[in-house]
Amino acid sequence: MAMPDVGKTLVLVGLAIACVGALLWSGLGRSWIGRLPGDIHARWGNTEVHFPLGTCILLSAVLTLLSWLLRGRR
Repeated sequence: MAMPDVGKTLVLVGLAIACVGALLWSGLGRSWIGRLPGDIHARWGNTEVHFPLGTCILLSAVLTLLSWLLRGRR
């Protein structure tokens, strides 16, 4: 990969992260992020443990699909 391509990729990834962050900050994702089937949440007295397994799997699938689509354009 040539250096200008790396720069373009970094800018696009940064913009995508900023857009997703802005959407989450606006409250769009509060209703479902961390509450998907497969997310683990346990309470013992004053202790809470939360592991968003379902959310991680969904995010991994979306990012994999996105990388396949972007790699196929070259």
